[in-house]
Amino acid sequence: MNPFYELGRLTAGANLSRALAGVLAVLAVLFLLPSLNLVTVLGLLALGLVLAVLASAVEIVGPYEKRALTVFGEYRGLLGPGLNVIPPLVSETHTFDMRTQTLDVPQQEAITEDNSPVTADAVIYIRVMDAEKAYLEVDNYEKAVSDLAQTTLRAVVGDMELDDTLREQKEINSRIHDQLDRPTDDWGVRVEAVEVQSVMPTPTVVSAMEQQTAAERRRRAMILEAQGERRSAVEKAQGERASNVIRAQGEKQSQILEAQGDSISTVLRAKSAESMGERAVIDKGMETLDAIGQGDSTSFVLPQELTSLVGRYGKHLTGSDVSPVGDGESLESLDFDAETAELLGLDDMDEMLAEFDDADGDGEMDLDGADADDAGEKLTNAPESETE
Repeated sequence: MNPFYELGRLTAGANLSRALAGVLAVLAVLFLLPSLNLVTVLGLLALGLVLAVLASAVEIVGPYEKRALTVFGEYRGLLGPGLNVIPPLVSETHTFDMRTQTLDVPQQEAITEDNSPVTADAVIYIRVMDAEKAYLEVDNYEKAVSDLAQTTLRAVVGDMELDDTLREQKEINSRIHDQLDRPTDDWGVRVEAVEVQSVMPTPTVVSAMEQQTAAERRRRAMILEAQGERRSAVEKAQGERASNVIRAQGEKQSQILEAQGDSISTVLRAKSAESMGERAVIDKGMETLDAIGQGDSTSFVLPQELTSLVGRYGKHLTGSDVSPVGDGESLESLDFDAETAELLGLDDMDEMLAEFDDADGDGEMDLDGADADDAGEKLTNAPESETE
């Protein structure tokens, strides 16, 4: 045990200056006593008694204190700051510090509502508001407030679950403060603030909480990872879908352009064949007649259809002696029948051919002067034919 601590505890509240002055006076008397006569000794004793009476009749109170005065054990009132004169030798005072004081609440063990053992400690700030009540109504107000705070702390923690005790320390402070206010007011003491310093579960509970926290973090990590993979798969699928759409659109456009090109080529060939009409047949017939005329035979048998075509063709030549038939019928190309035109899609391709069709609007091919002269020579040079 520390001797200095015990000395300080025993001398707490004692006036050390007075005790030191008394000790020095007694030593001085004992030192001078052998050399003094009886009268001198009696005089010194009387002087010491007077000084003791004067010292006990004067009470000096500090600016932050109040003292309760009792005379022969009877309460007489409170002494304020400054110099106070009291009845000597029969008076007793009790000092009260009127400043805010700090009380440490020792660590308390409690069981929460969900049966979890915890330890908690707190600090309480109190202030003496009525020194008379603090002297008359309670034996030791500091010890009384500390003991009451310990029981209140255990009760408040026991009414809460473990998670709430760890999270809601402000609520714990408020509940303890409210429960301490009413009884301490009767003691002339005001509780200014309550601060819970720590609420600590037992090591077993702490280990379980750490495992729970680790499991929760692993769960969150797995959820985040799954969400990331899902988002990646969605983005990848959307990208592939967009790529497929663009590729399909390109293939579709390519097929459309290819089909349009084939259609245009087919229509152009059809238009070319249509423009030839009977004239192609007549030209072929003229070539055949030319070949026949160059032979040795002088008699030829021609089909009636060929002679009819030659007559229709020759009546349009310059200087022809074939008289027109009917109402001046002209030599025109033959049109495709309805089934062939529908098969070729001529009606649907007219608009597409608008930008390609640089020929005449009626689609006929006129014979120029050179073609007519060539045809006349072929008819002139050919030998006479006999039609049967």
